[in-house]
Order: sequence, then C-alpha cells, then structure tokens
Amino acid sequence: MIKARSNKRMARVAGLLYLLVVLTGIFSLMYVPSRLIAADDAALTYKNIRSATFLFRVWIVSGLLCYTFFLFLPLALYRLLKPVHAYYAVLMVLLAVMSVPVYFLNVQNQFSVLSLLDGAKNSYGLTIEQIQLQLMLYLDQYDNGMRIVHIFSGLWLFPFGYLVFRSGFLPKALGLLLMAGCFGYLVNFLGHTLFPAYAQLGISSYVRLPASIGEIGTCLWLLIVGAKEVKEA
Repeated sequence: MIKARSNKRMARVAGLLYLLVVLTGIFSLMYVPSRLIAADDAALTYKNIRSATFLFRVWIVSGLLCYTFFLFLPLALYRLLKPVHAYYAVLMVLLAVMSVPVYFLNVQNQFSVLSLLDGAKNSYGLTIEQIQLQLMLYLDQYDNGMRIVHIFSGLWLFPFGYLVFRSGFLPKALGLLLMAGCFGYLVNFLGHTLFPAYAQLGISSYVRLPASIGEIGTCLWLLIVGAKEVKEA
C-alpha cells in the first residue's frame, strides 16, 4: 500500500522552528552584545549594563529560548531528511543537540554578571574598578564558552548541508553553503584559539558568511516554499 507523507507540512514546521532560532539568535548573539559590550572598555561596559539591566536579562532569556528552539529544530529536520540518508540524519541530530547543554552551562557566566551588579550581594568589599574587571572576566568567559558551542554549531552543518544537497527538494546551492559554513565556524574557532590577534584581522565575519546565507536561506525556503510531497510504499 502506498501512503503520502506530507513533506510540505514537515518542512513548514522545521522552517518555523528555524525562524525562531534565527530571530532569537540575531537578538541574543548580535543585537544585545553590540548595544552593551565594549570589548576594550570595562568602565563603559559596566555603565551600559548597569543602565540597561533589563535588556541584559532579556539577553539571557532570549539566548535560552534560542537554544531551546534549536534543541527541537534538528529533530524536525530529521523527520524530513531521514529518507535522504539515515546515517547523516542521525549524525546531524547528535552534533546539533550536543551544543545545547554546553550553552546552558555557559549562561552561568551571564548570571554571575547579574550577581556582581546586585549591590546588596556585594559583601566582598570590592571597589567599582574591581567589579568592572570581574564583570569583563565573566563576559570573556562567556565568549570563550560560545566558541566551544560554535564548534558544534559548525559541525552539524556538514551532515545537514549534505542532506540538503542530496534531498532533491531543497536547492543544492543551499547545501553547498551549509557545508562551507561548517568549515567557516571551525576556521574561526581555530583562529581565535591559536592566534591572539585573529580578531583584529577582520575576517571572522566573512568566514561566517556562507553559514549565515545558507541557514537563513534554508529557513526561508522551508517556511515559504516547503518541500515536495513524496509517496512511500
């Protein structure tokens, strides 16, 4: 007996989850840090966060929401892409899901910043200058944790991109961009880890570009176009 499997519906569900990941990700990974963090100015960063503590708290919540949505995204994609190649579909899920607990543990650094800002809890006799330096240390630790998270953010893109490329119902160009994006994340991780002046080269955003285009493009394609209906025996 032949039954229809609604690829289009599964694609739309995956696309909606992807959109939620993208929107919360842009807010938590790009917008808020650009508003609050001055990498080389502890005093200004302290002032920014102190004057916009609610935004900082929203930053924490939006990041947790982002990675909660991301926990379910590969599961939705698995249902859609498993018929393309079961092994790569399982690998995609494992690599993606591994980033979630690492991120949740890393958020402890943001909560530590909130503890520093709470004057009632400052029973250690720290001066303002010491609090500012400690705050920057926690933010640096958060950045270091995100680099570990981004190892898996990159690795999962390779099997995902391969499945997109081989699917027959998603554009091959998006699959190629996703696979290239995997190496972009890894290059940035190695660059920041091995070369202290890597950030000053100004190439990290360009290296991330294939992943950004591939992920946003795939999100929109799944959400708007969907996928072809297939028949299963």
